[in-house]
Amino acid sequence: MISRVLGRPEVGALVAAVAIFVFFFVIAEPFRTTAALATVLYQSSTIGIVAVGVALLMIGGEFDLSTGVAVTTTALASSMISYQLSLNAWVGVVLSLAVSLGIGFVNGYLRMRTGIPSFLVTLSTFFVLAGLNLGVTKLITGTVATSNPSELDGFASAKAVFASEIPLGFMTVNISVLWWLVFTLVATWILLRTRTGNWIFAVGGNADSARAVGVPVRATKIGLFMGVGFTTWFFGQHQLFQLSVVQSGTGVGNEFIYIIAAVVGGCLLTGGYGSAIGSALGAFIFGMTTQGIVYAGWDPNWFRAFLGAMLLLAVLVNLYVKNYASTRK
Repeated sequence: MISRVLGRPEVGALVAAVAIFVFFFVIAEPFRTTAALATVLYQSSTIGIVAVGVALLMIGGEFDLSTGVAVTTTALASSMISYQLSLNAWVGVVLSLAVSLGIGFVNGYLRMRTGIPSFLVTLSTFFVLAGLNLGVTKLITGTVATSNPSELDGFASAKAVFASEIPLGFMTVNISVLWWLVFTLVATWILLRTRTGNWIFAVGGNADSARAVGVPVRATKIGLFMGVGFTTWFFGQHQLFQLSVVQSGTGVGNEFIYIIAAVVGGCLLTGGYGSAIGSALGAFIFGMTTQGIVYAGWDPNWFRAFLGAMLLLAVLVNLYVKNYASTRK
């Protein structure tokens, strides 16, 4: 029983999360309040929503380096479609979902059709989307930001779905926190309780062997890329309805944050191993660290150094846990 627990990919992240929480709880008095917890959870959700999709994709043996700018693309598309055409805000929401799923499909299709590593395919998509975000926004609005669509019909109801505040009695959290938890639970159910989950682990472990036993490798991997597209769309809508105005140059660099959160949570860079719960713990570690540094009064410039050290440590721990689990089978 103990061996099975220790063999879970998220064990290392859980231990790290507890240690970091206790550390900041002891040294930073503001960190101990429920308001601080709500802020930490919100910060974690802004990483965790996309990290869930990225984790499943990495378990399936692929990467997506376009996620950071794809979030901005979907927010820009939703805002400009609705505002420039004077449509209900929900029209932009739905059409931007089609855009996001289309980006995911193209990434997956090109990866499977050409055999080019997903690193290069999605790096190309990153540059294309980054350029389109700036160029199209400047062409349509005359600036590098969208117009404020908050007066449009449907904006209030869309904000309630994507960016409202939920009172829990002892604290108030953004609804993105609840959606983050829902996505994590759904992804965990898919991985552990469905045939699709078995396919994801199989194609990430050895695609040729999986194909030989009848696993639809191409459809599974394209579906995983589209799943990432869904999470980038959802978080993009959250940003739009939370802030009302979207800057077209944002999102660059966030793709690495999502990947690191998944790796810290137990996903191996080689694929075939990891968990959605681990990605949530990785995001929670990020949320605690970014806010804990502020509450402790430290120089936030040290955060990047922490990221590098945490990534290296996470890779070493994950390899140890995987090897330990293999020897106990």
